[in-house]
Formats: sequence, structure tokens, C-alpha cells
Amino acid sequence: MFELGRELKRFFAADRGKSPADGLTGGDTSLLELLDSQLLAQEAKAADVAAGRISAKDKPRRRLEAAIVWREVARRTGDPVALRKAAAGAETAAAGFEAAHRRDGWARARCEQAFCALLGAEIFGDPGLNAAAEIAFKDVRAHVKGGLSAPLADVGLLAIEGRRDLDHMDAERVGAFIARFNLPIAALDGIAKRVTAARALAAEARLIRADLLAGWGARLKDGDLLDMAAREASTAGDRLDSAYEPLTWARARIAHGQALALRGEAVGDVDALAAGAGALALALDSLTREHSPLDWARTQIALAQALQALGEASNDSRAFDHAVSCYDRAVLVLKETPTLPLRGAAAVSRAVCLARTAELTGDAAVLDAAEAAMKIELVALSPRRDPVGWALAQLHLARLYEARMGMTGKDRGERGAALMALDAALDVFAEHGLRSLSVLANDAIDRLHDQHERSRG
Repeated sequence: MFELGRELKRFFAADRGKSPADGLTGGDTSLLELLDSQLLAQEAKAADVAAGRISAKDKPRRRLEAAIVWREVARRTGDPVALRKAAAGAETAAAGFEAAHRRDGWARARCEQAFCALLGAEIFGDPGLNAAAEIAFKDVRAHVKGGLSAPLADVGLLAIEGRRDLDHMDAERVGAFIARFNLPIAALDGIAKRVTAARALAAEARLIRADLLAGWGARLKDGDLLDMAAREASTAGDRLDSAYEPLTWARARIAHGQALALRGEAVGDVDALAAGAGALALALDSLTREHSPLDWARTQIALAQALQALGEASNDSRAFDHAVSCYDRAVLVLKETPTLPLRGAAAVSRAVCLARTAELTGDAAVLDAAEAAMKIELVALSPRRDPVGWALAQLHLARLYEARMGMTGKDRGERGAALMALDAALDVFAEHGLRSLSVLANDAIDRLHDQHERSRG
């Protein structure tokens, strides 16, 4: 799938020390997917040089092109510096277009600013950025009625609204909400017939809808919604050319595999879970770590989660072992970006897998390793910057203490430590209105009290 990208890499290898004047793509964003992450970073720097050249024509457009490349760098690597460059470039482009009274260019630059904010909210866990994105998208819709920017803004606003209501909507409301994507996606499909770059944008709009469907389906344990998510992701991939849009195509396959795995978990179907895990493993064959490190790490985590669910359904320690290996591979990338919430989530889930392995095999050494890793992760987490992630780590640490008591049949202070961790977690869950997590913490507290009463009796 990445053959053309490798050809580009070999062709320009001799010139790596001196960036081409206008980059490898010459401003054609439809070619960005063919570049690996290193060539993409080189392309972003070349685009900055081209935009800053005194003799450059149409500087706002050049600034916008550079911003688009920098955002793609941030999306693939999780680099906050790249995302700041993207946001700053889009802001400068918008100001330039506005001064020249070029409304379409201004609208596209404002959309790019908004998508930078959305990406920041997604990968850095800062919900305040969603508010900034919403303001920018509404600004665009207030001034532009057609073109590429209008449907992009509509999709962005729906994505923000959907993520905000992910924990509140029932299945009936979800159906009505999802139908609101039809018009902007149809508009993007129409533009894609004339503009090649819009084809990937239309696919990404479908993937946003698939992601929301998967989120609601997993929360509601609704197999029909998860089936819809899998079909939406499949449709997004079917409309792409894997030779020219390899990364978006791979993302579609990953979303399809995730939806299948979530459906299997939701309905308790081990065969469906295994099918989802198999689909994710095949998706990994279509994606290299060098091409998009963050996508590769996310897919490793998705596969690990599917294997973890498979292990829970089958009580097979081998599934947990394979899941731990996937988490370890993901950490190879995530250790370069320690501020990403995804890193903490992977570390917590890895510890849970180790705990389950210890319970199934009776190996206390595995539990020791899980407990040590979780304590290290708690030191790295900040309860002020990421309170929910910190509370989840406390919840899982309590689970490890409980597992140790179950294995040894003795309480050497683990019960008190577990209750302290659960109380801290419960305060955070209650403060943030996370009812399902509060229920989990309360259930664990009740379970520990019941065990204590039985041991005294």
C-alpha cells in the first residue's frame, strides 16, 4: 500500500540535506499521505520556508498550506510544538485572507484553526479547546453558505456536539443526531468529484460519525449502533484509493475492526470479538510505525483492548499475555510523548492485564510487576492536569490490591490502601459527573467491606 510513498522516499533521499524550495508536494495536500513522518516533517519545514520567502506570491495561501502540513505532523506524532505551529500558521493565514477580503480563503483558514483545536482536545485531553473550535466553526457558518468550508464547519460542529453528549443520548436520539451528518457528507462527496483532496475529507467526516456511533454503541451496549459504526467505517474505506490515500484508508480499516470488537464485547459474542481482533491485526499490516507513529500506537492499543476483552470472555491467560505485548509496543511510541493521556490509559490497562494474568495463573511475581508499574504511572500523572486519568489509575491500583488479597488470602494493609485509593477516585468521578465510573468505585468499596465482614465472621 505504501509502495508509492517508498518510491518518493528513495527518489528524494539524495536531497534530504537540502529541502526543496516548495517541498516534495508543491502544496498539493492530497500527496501528504504518501510521505512517512520524517518526510512529512521535512515537508512542513519547507512549506514554512516557502511561506516566509519575500518573493512568495499569495502568502496567506502559503501559510494555510504550511498549517495543514504541520497539523498532519501533530496528528501522526502527537508533537505539541507542531500543533502550535499549525494553529499559528492558520491564524496568520486567516488574517491575511481577511485583509485581502478573500472570504473563501478566510473561511478555510478558520476551519483549519478549529481543526487544530479539535485535534488538541482529542490527543492532549483538553476539553477547553473544543470551545475554541466551536467558536471558529460558528464564525465560518455565520459568513459562508457554500464551498468546502461550509460542510467542514458543519461536520466539526456535529463532532463537538456529539462528543459533548456522548454520555447522555439514548438510542433514539442517536439515530436522529447521526442523520444530521448526511447533508455535509453529501456536500463533501460532491466536491470530491472535482477536488481530489476533498475525498479524504469526506472519508474523515464518515470516520467521525463512525467513532461517535461506536462510542454510543459501547456505552449503551447496543449491537445495532455498533453494526452501523462498522458499516460507516467500511463505506469510508471503500470510497478511497489505498494507493493514493493509504493513511485514511488504514484509519478506516482500524475503525471497522474496533467497531467489530466493541460489538462482540457488547453482546457477549466471543467469535465476534475474535473477528474484531483479527480485523485490527490485519489493519496493522497496512500501517507502519514510521509512516504514522501515533496511529500505529493507537491501533496497538485497540488490538490490546480487543484481546483483553477476549481474555475476560474466555478466561484465557494467553489473550492477556498478547494484550500486554501490544501495550508494550504502543509504549515504544508513547514514551516519546509522555504528556499524552493515551500513554497513561495504556499503562493502566497493561497493569490490569497483568493482574488478570496473575489471577488466572496464580503467579504473584506478575502481580508485583503490575503494582510497581501502576505506582510509577501514578507518580507521572498529575491530579490537577488530568484528574480523571489520575482517578482511573487509583481505581486500577485498588483492583491490584484486591487481586493480591484474593491470591494470598491475607490482608497485609492492602485493604486499607485500596479503600484510600477508591475514596480518592470516587471524589474525582463525582466531581466530574462520571456516574458509571462512580458505580464501579462504589461496587469495589462494597466488595471490600463485604470481604472484611466475611473474614471477621
